[in-house]
Amino acid sequence: MRLSKERETGECRSAGPKTPSVQRELEGLIVDVERGDSFFGAIRFDNDIVDVEERPTRSEAIICPGYIDAHIHIESSMLPPRSFSRVVAPHGTAAVVADPHEIANVAGMDGIEFMANDARSAPVDIFFAAPSCVPATPFETSGAAITAKDCEALLTRDDFVALGEMMNYPGVIRRDPNIMRKIDIALKRDKPVDGHCPGLSGQDLSLYIAAGISTDHESTTAQEAREKIERGMRVFVREGSSARDLEALIGVEGTFAFCTDDAHVRDLMGRGHMDSILAKAVNEGMDPLRALRMATANPASHYGLPCGTLSPGARAHILVLRDIEDFTPVEVYHGGKLCARCGTMVTPAHRKDTPMRFMNARPIDTRILCPRTPRHVIGAATGRIVTDHLIDVSEGVSKLVVVDRHTGRHAACCLMHGLDMPGCAMAQTIAHDSHNIIATGATDELIMRAVRRLIELGGGIVACSDDEAEEVPLDIGGLMSSELPERVAERLEGLEEMLEHHCVAMEGAMATLSFMALLVIPHLKLSDMGLFDVDAFAFIDDKDGDRDPHAKNR
Repeated sequence: MRLSKERETGECRSAGPKTPSVQRELEGLIVDVERGDSFFGAIRFDNDIVDVEERPTRSEAIICPGYIDAHIHIESSMLPPRSFSRVVAPHGTAAVVADPHEIANVAGMDGIEFMANDARSAPVDIFFAAPSCVPATPFETSGAAITAKDCEALLTRDDFVALGEMMNYPGVIRRDPNIMRKIDIALKRDKPVDGHCPGLSGQDLSLYIAAGISTDHESTTAQEAREKIERGMRVFVREGSSARDLEALIGVEGTFAFCTDDAHVRDLMGRGHMDSILAKAVNEGMDPLRALRMATANPASHYGLPCGTLSPGARAHILVLRDIEDFTPVEVYHGGKLCARCGTMVTPAHRKDTPMRFMNARPIDTRILCPRTPRHVIGAATGRIVTDHLIDVSEGVSKLVVVDRHTGRHAACCLMHGLDMPGCAMAQTIAHDSHNIIATGATDELIMRAVRRLIELGGGIVACSDDEAEEVPLDIGGLMSSELPERVAERLEGLEEMLEHHCVAMEGAMATLSFMALLVIPHLKLSDMGLFDVDAFAFIDDKDGDRDPHAKNR
């Protein structure tokens, strides 16, 4: 294989104006992901693929398109788009479809514009889905709301390729006029509507799909995925930091694409990104060419992206691999420019991002830490975002509190089983989807101390015990850090070491805690307004002493 001798010195660009580029040629085994085969030959390219020629070659290198993450919330990496891109580009990621509803819940359209502007100088093509459910429900305090008019403005832009995941599935099934207006806006512009319907089946699933929703990434069992595929949905296999469904879905025929949904910085720096998902899929028995298509051509065709294949005219996002089962590239070309080699970026680091502070919470006291619904208990489990609805549990419980950080008006507390914090407490502003303060701990005093320090910090993650504390400042909306990825990972390592002293697994605790306020994932969750029964889609009130029909004794 002939490699270019020139070393790129400029920043690799994502979607935007093309810059002049020297035409180059690579030789090797070229993977045609559209036809599902490969051949020896040469590929010529500048910014785009110029032509591909089948011919004999001595090179055994494998040449394939750059990978695409079909659905991700970049904010979950704790990095803004440019920093995120510099972590994943060496792993072969050429493009992502990002739903910025995390920052939108905090900062509204200003937050979305921050993400879009930052993405323009990223070494990965970052396309966006317009957030459809901000706030996710009316039963929590959000920092902003994204209206149908806002969605319409976003969907007129080329960098917004879809309407983001429609999480309010009860509203879709009821044909809520505001929700249907957003869906109609997207469909009239020939832009797909992403779904979010965990556990939905039967007539309700049919009604949800009939509204115009074409994808889902929430399937956790083969049966669930098969039903959605049979009813016409394009099912994305999720393998992220919080939810990992690949093993459960590996045997399902007809799955369409891979996505991470949520990917934490330490996982990205340690395990990798789409390359690690592809390697795992093949190791679990998936055909390598099918796996590659799911990570390239399929999401590209669904969202109308100008990449994902090696066809003439496509963006020259090209990877050079050692072999078909090692998906971490030797070289990465982005828009025809050498972007990374042997796992390292060849372009200089970017400037520091500007902090965005959003914190209006007030410190809590012991009055807040009195659960109003003590009979109903959230049953949590590490590595699982679906919770149980437990009744009358007295052992092994701790307090969970959610504090409104957007207006400072609300706070609520409940009991939780399954996330123990012996001798310590943890508070964070990563709390899907409204990202209020969420905290738990061994004692009221430790919980109050963690929340107080988090407010002083302006957002992030705080863990404390009687004699020590560690923190990870997230100065961009309480979700992302303006520091370099390596520094963020270093701070997380310090937090992990402190928690390990108290027999707490940081990644599990942080991830589990972050989903305890997500009111669109069954079965029992807590918002700043109270304890919420997701199945009934209503708050729980213990005053009448009624036993909730969805709950179970423990």
